[in-house]
Amino acid sequence: MLEFQIDPQSLEQWVEQLWRCAGSEDREARDTAHHLVLANLSGHDSHGVGMNDRYVASFLNQELRLNQRLSLAHDAGALFIADGQRGMGQSMARQAMDLGIDRARLHGHCIFGLRNSHHIGRIGHWAEMAAAQGLVAVHFTNAIGSPTMVAPFGGAQARFLTNPFTAAIPRPGQNPIIVDFASSAIAHGKVRVAYNKGMPVPEDCLIDAKGQPSDDPAVMFEANEEGGLGALLTFGGHKGYGLALVCELLGAALIGGESIHPLHFPKQYGIWNNMLVMLIDPGRLGQANYFAEELNRFVQWLTSAALSADSRMSPAQSSEAAAVAAKLYPERVLLPGEPEVAMREARAASIPIDATTLSQLDRCASRIEEALGTSPGPLSDFSAMSRSKS
Repeated sequence: MLEFQIDPQSLEQWVEQLWRCAGSEDREARDTAHHLVLANLSGHDSHGVGMNDRYVASFLNQELRLNQRLSLAHDAGALFIADGQRGMGQSMARQAMDLGIDRARLHGHCIFGLRNSHHIGRIGHWAEMAAAQGLVAVHFTNAIGSPTMVAPFGGAQARFLTNPFTAAIPRPGQNPIIVDFASSAIAHGKVRVAYNKGMPVPEDCLIDAKGQPSDDPAVMFEANEEGGLGALLTFGGHKGYGLALVCELLGAALIGGESIHPLHFPKQYGIWNNMLVMLIDPGRLGQANYFAEELNRFVQWLTSAALSADSRMSPAQSSEAAAVAAKLYPERVLLPGEPEVAMREARAASIPIDATTLSQLDRCASRIEEALGTSPGPLSDFSAMSRSKS
């Protein structure tokens, strides 16, 4: 499989310039580029620069709106609802998190909703943002797009998207614990990456358009003879299904956001996100010292468990992430968030971009140039690119 290697700084500059050419103001272009490249650095290529292809299509179809400012639909101090105006998700979520963190510092806690935003990307990014300020964070997120992608437990047709659950627990002087996972058995973006690379997905993740188990990612992208597509399964059967339902209703309906229903589908390319966020300052609960001590005590006990033979090969992780994490933490159980830390070290000098994704990014530049008369030029022309086979 042909891959191209590009240094993260050059890649981030290219993505930033792409959105400047599209019309984004400086901060929005920086927010978008930083977020997407950090997802690649963290090993989540599904939420990385490959998303630009969908974003550009959404923008040119007048679904994604650039340079929006957050508006408050409800404001009760430590409880507010922000409206994203269908704006660039990386900007809208950053604005909402900034306000939520300020309110949590003031009140000791903050519960807020962000509704009607374009795709806000890797939710772990926003949890890390809170943890960096010493805050505990819990996120329930829904997503709206067409077609639907995930089948309810016991169903043979997709009815919702991959609705992630996310939480962050800060640890003074150490990397935070970050739990961030789709309620589907595998994120749709990871199926897209596998499809681009011509690789199968793990078993028990997909069904085809007839409801039969499949490991072929093409069932999600290539309709069968009746025009039907396959669907993702929820993780853990009924458990992932229940969590997806909670994310749908708490992440959207509770804050006045749209749940996924044909009535609310984007016109074509847009992806809408709604997110309910709970932020807590442990220091304001009066238990900060005890919390830190008990957290460390438990983590030491947890990570002292003997390793199983297949401990590094969870289906939720890519083999690359598992191998990298095993090298960084070779003798103990991993904590949630540590595979991402390991991947950032491993990819600090270069990020792999598969040939299909590269051609899609080149297409982004040409489409922006065709529509607006300017672009950063093809990513494939960057001198920082090199080829490799894996």
